[in-house]
Amino acid sequence: MANYRSSNSSLFAGIDWGAVVCYAAIVLFGWVAITAASYDEEIGSMFSFAHFYIKQAVWICVAAVVAIFVLLLDERYYHMWAYPIYIGALLLLAGTLVLGTEINGAKAWYRFGSIALQPVEFVKIATALAMARMMSEYHFAINTPRGLMRAALLLLFPMGIILAQNDTGSALVFGAFLFMLYREGLHQWFCIPLLMMVALFIGSFVLSPMLLLVLLVLIYIFSEAMMSGEFRSRIIFLAAMGLSSIILFGVVNLLFPDTLSYYGSLLITAVVAAIGALIYAFRYRIGSIVITVFLFLGSMLFLQTTEYFFDSVLQEHQRDRLMTLFGIVNDPLGTDYNVIQAKIAIGSGGFTGKGFLQNTQIKHGFVPEGHTDFIFCTVGEEWGLMGSVLLLGLMCMLVLRLMRMGERQEEPFGRIYCYCVASILLFHTFVNVGMLIGLMPVMGIPLPFVSYGGSSLIAFTIMLFIAIRLDASTRQFSFSKM
Repeated sequence: MANYRSSNSSLFAGIDWGAVVCYAAIVLFGWVAITAASYDEEIGSMFSFAHFYIKQAVWICVAAVVAIFVLLLDERYYHMWAYPIYIGALLLLAGTLVLGTEINGAKAWYRFGSIALQPVEFVKIATALAMARMMSEYHFAINTPRGLMRAALLLLFPMGIILAQNDTGSALVFGAFLFMLYREGLHQWFCIPLLMMVALFIGSFVLSPMLLLVLLVLIYIFSEAMMSGEFRSRIIFLAAMGLSSIILFGVVNLLFPDTLSYYGSLLITAVVAAIGALIYAFRYRIGSIVITVFLFLGSMLFLQTTEYFFDSVLQEHQRDRLMTLFGIVNDPLGTDYNVIQAKIAIGSGGFTGKGFLQNTQIKHGFVPEGHTDFIFCTVGEEWGLMGSVLLLGLMCMLVLRLMRMGERQEEPFGRIYCYCVASILLFHTFVNVGMLIGLMPVMGIPLPFVSYGGSSLIAFTIMLFIAIRLDASTRQFSFSKM
């Protein structure tokens, strides 16, 4: 089989047909759902461009042409042009702040007549390519300060611009790259600050500052004990902290009544203890203590900024959605309304669904955006549990195929890129479906390949078929060596 590459170097040689079939099935699933959600009997012709499903059919054809074009390109171009594509995408994204059109409160679109383009969808591709290019460099190491800083900056640049567009949901998508970073060797203790920030942000809504501080102290002390295996000394340290905070509280209030709360006393004790532990760790070169103390102090600083972020950065409707999600506010006719109606639509489908074009919740306007962000409601109502499981099963199969593609790559660039794509698709699907069943706050994140929209469909198609192209070249090369 030495001449396999030369005799089979066609467009379709080495392609993972399982991934292509999953893609085609999901796109078809989406088109049928869009047809059901947007069909209007009052529009005369079934083939009128006033129908969203006709517009989406055109975008599907465009996406198919784009997919073939991506497969025709030499895989080396994606590595060669990764940085220029990233810079160009950032400039295109930043241009919306000046030349963009505001839609649904976010100034994140370019308008060309009746066509609207959202560049953030293409920035995800550019960021994945740039991340793969950077992390595949010979001297790159993710667990070094320089490596972490480079990776963080690569993600923070687009996130900052997207936040300036007032598109918080799209900015959060870049958090999906954490999964890829963990696969590439990011130490679990570097993942903790990000997870702790999310937990602290959520906890700050429902827990008192005192309880949050106690939980932080317990989590970090016992985490360090698990790293070092020194449980007895760490328990003694914890007991000494508690006793010291009680003594400080008693002495100060005895000398100056009602000047120091116990929370303040515990906070002072914790900070002093952390500084003392850090000095001790540097002196005896105990790395686990150094990492833990820095993580603890970073978490404490972040905890002081959550209130500012909530009040000043988030929009009012975003704050309302978070408060509703955590059960702090109950507003069934206001903020809760869309999610309640989405649950009713999905639940009303039962096991097998009501049937095609029988989506009463969508048709009568109870569920908004039934063909875009809330498209999964149409799937649940018309096709029931069976259709929903089938769609999510196809999406899971596609993600698993991407991970398999990544694992059989012989070069780090292809592996990293495939895992970036898998992470983005998984995050989009989890958030989109999760927000409709009350597990996530409502945000403008489409369901990949399913929700209506040309920008989204073409961008996800390019993203996926670059991975398929990289994988095909690897498989062709592997066969040529046999």
